[in-house]
Amino acid sequence: MSSRPAFDLAGWSQHHLDQVEQALGQWVGKDAPARLGEAMRYAVLDGGKRLRPLLVLAAYEAVQNGAGDMDREVASRAGLGEAALRAGMDEAALRAGMDEAALRAACAVELIHAYSLVHDDMPCMDNDVLRRGKPTVHVQFGEAQALLAGDGLQAFAFELLTPEDERILPAVQATLCRQLARAAGSAGMAGGQAIDLASVGLALTQDQLRNMHRLKTGALLQASVMMGVACGTSSAAAQKALADYGAALGLAFQVVDDILDVVADSATLGKTAGKDAASDKPTYVSLLGLAPAQAHAQELLAQAHDALAASGLADTRALAALADMVVNRSY
Repeated sequence: MSSRPAFDLAGWSQHHLDQVEQALGQWVGKDAPARLGEAMRYAVLDGGKRLRPLLVLAAYEAVQNGAGDMDREVASRAGLGEAALRAGMDEAALRAGMDEAALRAACAVELIHAYSLVHDDMPCMDNDVLRRGKPTVHVQFGEAQALLAGDGLQAFAFELLTPEDERILPAVQATLCRQLARAAGSAGMAGGQAIDLASVGLALTQDQLRNMHRLKTGALLQASVMMGVACGTSSAAAQKALADYGAALGLAFQVVDDILDVVADSATLGKTAGKDAASDKPTYVSLLGLAPAQAHAQELLAQAHDALAASGLADTRALAALADMVVNRSY
């Protein structure tokens, strides 16, 4: 019985990163006045792991590979069948629209991530001067311009999700906007950041810490997975499994971030190391200790792999490899 060749994550990632970088370079900040576009592009381009866009595209590919031909039954399961027929779209047009939606979703989630970093780094939040190996946006452009750059990136993310493109059906656009808005707002990233700011100097329980990170970091990572799912077609069981995968991965990412803040240096991280301890912030390392935190990251990785196995999808190798990369990364 033959086995599949080892998955080439580097090659797979480079192909998709090229697509994302080209799209971001074409779209971000082009018509913004008074150096606003320059600040927006500085915040987004030429830096970052692009994990969230890769998760969108990996999840989209996983559900597409498991869907078979884009026939009427498959489209109907996604709620697309009658709308596509009314729009006069054939299989090729519908598929092209789904591909375009996935690319736009990948870029949109990266814009939300970038805006959050711009605002988090400002003096009123974390007051950091280094991000992705270069001065933070407020250091480079001033606080007011940094605030506006973050605002512009957040708004443009939703503009990207709602193009005047009849191939991307309104139901898909609405679903993507709802998923991203929820992950970014008070029920997600913003809510988690509020808890984080309110928790400085406090001794949180593990459940409280998990809830904070589930919102602050995990919600957007899980949404990245589910936005990719929303661009394709899949069963309810596969959707639940991928949601479980995204939840485990999102928490694992933050556990590893807490570990790296202790064991890595600023040059390796591309941001200021040791900030959490210096700011007296609760982390998995401060709560559990270094070795137990490392073990917990591996437990979460196993949960992510178990969820993929339960999805019933034919090929989840990209998602599995991304989970391995997140937990075993050194920066």
